[in-house]
Amino acid sequence: MTITDGPIRNGVDTATLFATVDAVRAAPEAAAFRFRATNEWVNGTNSRTTVHGFFGTGQELTHIEPYTYEADHPQVLVGADRAASPPEFLLHALAGCITAGIANVAAARGVHLESVTSTVEGDIDLRGVLGLDEDVRNGYQRIRIAFKVRGDDPAALAAVVEQSRKRSTVFDVLTNGVPIDVTVDAG
Repeated sequence: MTITDGPIRNGVDTATLFATVDAVRAAPEAAAFRFRATNEWVNGTNSRTTVHGFFGTGQELTHIEPYTYEADHPQVLVGADRAASPPEFLLHALAGCITAGIANVAAARGVHLESVTSTVEGDIDLRGVLGLDEDVRNGYQRIRIAFKVRGDDPAALAAVVEQSRKRSTVFDVLTNGVPIDVTVDAG
């Protein structure tokens, strides 16, 4: 990594970014984070998720305020269309994670960004989730994300996007999978 001239580049506090890297390098146990969300059914296919507390740097922490998100299905999929659907939130998470990485990597490398936009699309065949064809998976069969990045040298921008993709938490989970434990208290 290269330290940039100014402390803020592309809206990223580079001094804090590099201090975080150095702190984790010096104390790897500080790297262990556990994020959490709580969800409650509202009605029909509508539910509400709150994100507030998490564990990181060896301690319990909270966001500045709780963040609440609604999820629903479109009317054509038996919902009331009160919010984006859970699969659409997954696309949002992928775009948001890589975009945040682009800002951080560009700032760390001293690359100026003028704009970053993306379009994310995912293909789902409902025969899987509806149980109509056991050979069709329930989730996305393919996801495409197209970035339009403007700023410094196009080769540097392409390298920034590639590094962000390589370091994206959400991209990693989607491409490598992760074990998920499900428990039920039906009492």
